[in-house]
Amino acid sequence: MSLPHALITALVEQPSSGSDLAGRFDRSIGFFWHATHQQIYRELGRLEEAGWVEPLPAESGRGRKRVYRVLPAGRAELQRWVAEQQDPKPLRDEFMVRLRAEAVVGPTALATDIRRRLALHQQKLAVYQAIAARDFANVDDGSRKQQLQHLVLEAGIVQETQWIAFSQKALVILEQAQNLPEAPPPPKSPPPPLLIPPA
Repeated sequence: MSLPHALITALVEQPSSGSDLAGRFDRSIGFFWHATHQQIYRELGRLEEAGWVEPLPAESGRGRKRVYRVLPAGRAELQRWVAEQQDPKPLRDEFMVRLRAEAVVGPTALATDIRRRLALHQQKLAVYQAIAARDFANVDDGSRKQQLQHLVLEAGIVQETQWIAFSQKALVILEQAQNLPEAPPPPKSPPPPLLIPPA
């Protein structure tokens, strides 16, 4: 995903200052695309140079935040980007490689990390479900905009639910493997027959 397009999307939704955008990223878009506050401020400068956003006229007074809005060229770029074709991204997750490595060099302490990850997925799922209950209780009767926003949230709920189920299954397999009795040693081969030379 493109950070500039994420910022333009957020500014189309609501003109904001850099600090407001950073806070909104922490609460919503950041669930799907992380960006540091420094990256957001840097990108806002680039968007302004490109003529895609502009700061609103500043109110008098020192220390006032610069609030940005999207210009027609920025909206046109966002529409172009949304409409372009993109292939699904292949799964590239270091955790999958760690599971493969566990299969050949384990047992290790991987189960400890999976339990930690499981708790994090459960926490995030709880956050998503709370947002859904708070903001989208009657989404079926909502506007097209609300339904699309809920669809994004629903994707996060599905993903976290799948990770929870996956992590639980991985723990079952790892714990079964640790409790298996040791395989008995292979039977010894009988000694070769003695050859008695003819008299």
